[in-house]
Amino acid sequence: MRAIDVRHQGREKVICCWEVDGVLIDPGPGVTEETLLAALGGERPRALLLTHIHFDHAGVSGSLVRRWPDLPVYVHERGAPHMVDPSRLMASAGRLYGGDEGLRELWGEMVPIPEANLRVLEGGERDVEGAFRVEYTPGHASHHVCYFHEPSRWAFVGDVGGARIPPHDFTVAPTPPPDIDVEAWKASVARVRAWDPVALGLTHFGEARPEQLDRVLAALEAQVELEGRGDEATFVATMDERIRAGCGEDAESMIQATPLDQLHMGLARWRKKLGA
Repeated sequence: MRAIDVRHQGREKVICCWEVDGVLIDPGPGVTEETLLAALGGERPRALLLTHIHFDHAGVSGSLVRRWPDLPVYVHERGAPHMVDPSRLMASAGRLYGGDEGLRELWGEMVPIPEANLRVLEGGERDVEGAFRVEYTPGHASHHVCYFHEPSRWAFVGDVGGARIPPHDFTVAPTPPPDIDVEAWKASVARVRAWDPVALGLTHFGEARPEQLDRVLAALEAQVELEGRGDEATFVATMDERIRAGCGEDAESMIQATPLDQLHMGLARWRKKLGA
């Protein structure tokens, strides 16, 4: 069990790739490929397990397949088409990051993956790579899954478990657009809890104890309440204040992992869908 800090934009404790018996869970963005390869020491991973297809979790996957053409990549069925043809994903994300140039500067290249490399998941699978169970866990994204490593009883939860920068317990629920679903997120946390894990592997960032599931639910409720009573500027200023108080010297890592304007945008979009 190894947490690999891929050091996004040179900063520690922003994005974590997990390695479990040669399997990589959420290998990170394309821009951190060299850091990841150095950590692997040139060794080919057995497989990639993607919790979801957002750039910070999955962006480097196609580049790794290009390097190792027989590398299998596990991804939910809703996300699989975008890994084969990432053009729509990149166009959508470009609107958040200042166009194609800004997108590539922040996240790097996203290389298409041949369909033959994809192992498409629905949720409910067992014995993935001989050791993992899978649950479909929407809420942060409609294509999100979590993985339970049965030998160790660790759950690898992507963004469903929230963002927490150790050693601080302060937690942010990552709520970027376009498909935040608060009620689905709560149900997904319950699915992870039903595994009775001994520990959680977070992409942002590192190991957490099971009580992190309580923290992310509390964070989600707090952010929903904050978004509902103010505009984006008020939301961003308040979240910035809370993060700096809760994360201390690691506040910039949290803000980089969970851009504050996007937290508001995702919740505002969710509220609009509800007609609230």
